[in-house]
Amino acid sequence: MSARGPSDARGNPSGSRSADARGHAEQALWRMMSSYDDPLAEFDAAMSADPGWALPHVMKAGFLLGRAEPALLHEVAAHLSHARALAAGAPARERAHLDAVQQAAEGRWHAASRTWDDLLVEHPRDALALHWAQQCDLLRGDAAALRSRPARALPEWDDADPLHPHLLGLYAFGLEECNLHAQAEEAGRRALAADARVPWAVHAVAHVMEMQGRFEEGSAWLRQHQAQWAEGTLLAGHLWWHKALFRLEALDVAGVMRIVDAHLDGAALRGTLQRVDATALLWRLHLLGEDVAGQAAALLHDWDLPAEHAGHHAFFDVHAVMAMLAAGRAGCAERHVARCAERALAPQDARRANHQTAREVGLPLMRGLLAFARGQHAAACELIHPVRALAPRLGGSHVQRDVVDLTLLACAARGGPAALGRALLNERVMAKPVTPLTRRWVEALGGGVAARA
Repeated sequence: MSARGPSDARGNPSGSRSADARGHAEQALWRMMSSYDDPLAEFDAAMSADPGWALPHVMKAGFLLGRAEPALLHEVAAHLSHARALAAGAPARERAHLDAVQQAAEGRWHAASRTWDDLLVEHPRDALALHWAQQCDLLRGDAAALRSRPARALPEWDDADPLHPHLLGLYAFGLEECNLHAQAEEAGRRALAADARVPWAVHAVAHVMEMQGRFEEGSAWLRQHQAQWAEGTLLAGHLWWHKALFRLEALDVAGVMRIVDAHLDGAALRGTLQRVDATALLWRLHLLGEDVAGQAAALLHDWDLPAEHAGHHAFFDVHAVMAMLAAGRAGCAERHVARCAERALAPQDARRANHQTAREVGLPLMRGLLAFARGQHAAACELIHPVRALAPRLGGSHVQRDVVDLTLLACAARGGPAALGRALLNERVMAKPVTPLTRRWVEALGGGVAARA
């Protein structure tokens, strides 16, 4: 404990004098950063050990908010309200966390990011701020911040800190999103050498291998570390998705479907984030002409898509529309897009970070998907291609947003502008070695880039 008052394991000011409460909060933080199980029991234990401490309520609110489940928003609001009532005597650091999570809950992601950035200037060893800010950057598609924020903090950390490998994992992912692939892989491997239980570092290196077309090596990489991520981690579903993408790059459709059936279907889909991954995979198969209507319909069956939540985040809305179209439910998709359009034009939503993105990126993309479903492939290209360069604003990663290019390739192959398809393939084959999936698109477009492939 600091002579100036209580502090956490990294010397950051703490609002609790209870060592028991601080210990539970630290364990919850490790669970959040490592993705091993959920930290809900630890939050509750910290609250019980120190009922007057605001931070566990802020942490629980932020964690529940990150699940992206509309049904949890009332609980998020309740914990933020409780934290606000307790925060009068809290350290400035903890009040900043409360402000940032409140801003994030209101959809003011840019403001939340700035609040965490300001906090980290004073407290670069605040792991909670680093963790949450990276989640916020993913929502905003801010690749530069994904790399630069951990870079500013890392020199201030002790390599012996149990959370140091997890910070390296954050840094590795940011490097990959900035296309610094060799550095990203080195940082990810260094994190795992320090602690094998860093699924985010496994994830970062998998992204590198995907971006470099190393699909067989990527499958082997995930298999090598499978014991550390496949059971008991909240990241398991997403890493199974990556494994399925590697099999898809090899055009092993049967292998992809085995992963879908075992890990991305039915009871395995425990929330919105996993349903988004499953949708992205099914849509890729749909673009290849595979019949996935049954799987897409089953995915939609338990997906909580309340009408009032349409337009909350364009990234999720685009995936919801993909699921509806893959399931053959064009009418549902059209109604969802109409609700998104209504919200995107609502002036009272203007403070939300998603507002402009939904209007300028999400809506044209979703309208392009509707045109694709109607067989209007040239019109679909006219809608989607102009917003391709703006796609990072949707959030997510390069790999997740690749679905935009794949949809344009399918449009071009089915009667849309063949020259656009060839241009996209040229870009693809210059970026990484040609995979069986790329070769499949070359053939679908008549072999226009076959010599280079």
